[in-house]
Amino acid sequence: MKHPLKKNPIENPCYYHLVGIGGIGMSAIAQVLKEMGHHVSGSDRNFDNQIAGNIFSKLSSLGINLTPQDGSGIKETTDVVIVSSAIEEQNPDIKKALSLNKKITTRSNILAEMFNTKFGIAVGGTNGKTTVSSMVGYVLDHAGMSPTIIVGGCIKNYLTPDFPGNAKVGDSDIVAIEADESDGSIVNYTPKISIITNMSKDHKPIESISKLFETFSQNTRDLLIINDDCPELKKIPFRHKNTITFGLRKSADIYASNIINRPCLSTFDINGQSFELKLPGIHNVSNALAAISVARHMNIKDNEIAAALYEYKGVQRRMDNIGEYNGIKVIDDFAHNPEKIAAAIRAVKIGGNRVIAVFQPHGFFPARFMREELINAFIQSLSPEDVLFMPEIYYIGGSVSKEISSADLIREIGKSGRNAFFVEKRGDIIPEIVRTVEKGDCILVMGARDNTLTDFCHEILHTLQKSMPYC
Repeated sequence: MKHPLKKNPIENPCYYHLVGIGGIGMSAIAQVLKEMGHHVSGSDRNFDNQIAGNIFSKLSSLGINLTPQDGSGIKETTDVVIVSSAIEEQNPDIKKALSLNKKITTRSNILAEMFNTKFGIAVGGTNGKTTVSSMVGYVLDHAGMSPTIIVGGCIKNYLTPDFPGNAKVGDSDIVAIEADESDGSIVNYTPKISIITNMSKDHKPIESISKLFETFSQNTRDLLIINDDCPELKKIPFRHKNTITFGLRKSADIYASNIINRPCLSTFDINGQSFELKLPGIHNVSNALAAISVARHMNIKDNEIAAALYEYKGVQRRMDNIGEYNGIKVIDDFAHNPEKIAAAIRAVKIGGNRVIAVFQPHGFFPARFMREELINAFIQSLSPEDVLFMPEIYYIGGSVSKEISSADLIREIGKSGRNAFFVEKRGDIIPEIVRTVEKGDCILVMGARDNTLTDFCHEILHTLQKSMPYC
């Protein structure tokens, strides 16, 4: 496999320090800056407890100096301090940077500096943007265009023992990124090509997201690509001079026909060309259509696109099959908002399996903000025979109101007749799963931010292997 990152020394390297470097977006920026030839260090509030230990070890192996988040990483030689949107003003690193009069900027500003002067391809949307941006990057890379790729997930095709897989530095002027609307930074980018996958309530009200997407479209210099299947996007008065649509119906400019969804495979046709994707779910067919729209615009032939998508392995923690025992699958997924949750449950139900779902809400504000939508997503997606377990809301630190509990969500879901159970400590859910699960079930673990959810999936599988007789 080709080295996913390349050395490209520059004449005047800067000293960058990233506060919150363990985050998936921040670690991607750190890798790209390092491979550009800059000096890079970083800190993270999870440095000591090793929640993100795997990513820390990989960053360290690339020559990125890691420190606790106590101000010690900010030196007289530091030129720029980069902060994530999750960092608060009272953070010790911020205080130290201010005391030394260092320039402080955001991850999105640095990304915009890298992106806006290039042939930029930006993917926005409340759902699917990580998968679409990684698909776009991989298809272009497979076609020999050597793009730089910066996304919010670990692309399995680039994931190695030494590289996290969420960044790849290419040789061309093409840069493919995931543009985030949750912090409003999507308006900072001026892409040549932009994609908007869909729109739903997530982090912000629909009205606010709509305005962000409209500005994003106005900032697009060449081509705007829109999901024709999203009713909310149709309400936005896009006026871009060059717009194409993709979707699952013939009303779209680029649409799929002969769609077949299997438990681990999706196939479809476009204008006589067959495509095969090793990912389940109708939502991934839609994601592939977005990537195909970009590739066609870049003059890549359909058979070359199909070959790339066939080899595309997906993104870590997006419908990851952790393993199977006694006919029981354990799936790890990043789903954390209502639409993602519904899509994940639909995908694992393709084989007709009963679902044993575990959902860990990813913060007190999102749980409170999307309370009704989360409740309805589970009520509508789960069948009466399915089972849902929910531990307490994941708390990553900082000042936040804790006036909502997972128990509040479970209470309302249970009223609908669904088998929904609140189990405060996540580890205590595993014995409940063992008592509940049957041959042929699918155990679906969902949640964001917490990297240990993957370890939790492996622990479930290991416990099943020890506890259940194979038959």
